Order: sequence, then structure tokens, then C-alpha cells
Amino acid sequence: MHQLSELEQAYFQLRHGYGQPDRCVDWAVERLRLDQEGDDLDIVLLASARGADEALPLVEAIIERYGSTQWLSEQFLAGKYLVELRDAYLAGRESVQSLDVILTRLYLALAYPDWLVMLSRNCEYATDVPEFVQPFEREFAYLAGLWAGADSVAEFEQRYSRATSNGHDVG
Repeated sequence: MHQLSELEQAYFQLRHGYGQPDRCVDWAVERLRLDQEGDDLDIVLLASARGADEALPLVEAIIERYGSTQWLSEQFLAGKYLVELRDAYLAGRESVQSLDVILTRLYLALAYPDWLVMLSRNCEYATDVPEFVQPFEREFAYLAGLWAGADSVAEFEQRYSRATSNGHDVG
């Protein structure tokens, strides 16, 4: 199944309240347009889904059927989402304030992962204290770079250094 990682990311974001079902529907429509659905009824139904309640169970079925072993990993999907968020931040579509809301929810949803501590903290502080913007941006670049190159949580964890993250602080 081509481009399943796109659907996995859209699913993660939709399930956690960050995305819209349109991204999942668009994925299915594109599979139909390219004749890649392989007569899969769930893909056909997803192409016409309206709302998250209709889309989520169909996406879950598709991902279970064709998905990688990573799709169940909230950490992996969150890391890949972080890469998208950084791109949006650099393009001006996200701000420190909007990211603070997203990162706070993500941090809670993932049960406080060690790798997200400094980023979440620096982002929160940067909303009120300008001196924290640069440390936030350094940590954001560091984590997004690691996740962009990682093909698994284990690969990310091998490269991640808490000492490096701790170095992204004021002073």
C-alpha cells in the first residue's frame, strides 16, 4: 500500500484532536484516483467519509491491514508529527503560542516522555519569557532532526541525548 505513512500520520493527528478527517479522506480519494485501492471496501468508504466518527474506524482497519509495525507506536507517530510541526513553525503557520497548546496536549497524551521534557518546558516558558525562544528553537531543531531521520523509536532513542537536550536551556 503506497503512502501509508501519510495515512498513519493523519490518523494520529485526528485521533489526538490535531487534525481533520479531510486529510484521511483525501488519502483515500488519491488511492482511488491512482487505482491503488485494490478493491478494498474500507478505502472506498473512507473516500466518502464525513467526520471523524466515520473516518477513524475505517482508517484503523486500513492501517491494521496494511500498516507497518510502527503504526501502533504513539512515540513514533508523535515524533514524525513533531517534524511536521517544525516545518509549519519555520513556514510561519505555527507560533510559539500555538505550539505550546499542541505540545502540552501531546506531552500529556504520551505520558510525559523523557525526550519531550525540554521542548515542552522551553515552549511554555517562551510564551512569556523572550529569552526562552532561542533555547526552544534549538531543542525543536534537534528533536525534529532526529525524528526526521529515524525509522523507528529504537533508532531515535539510540541517537537521542538527554545531555544535549539539557544543554538547550537559558544561560
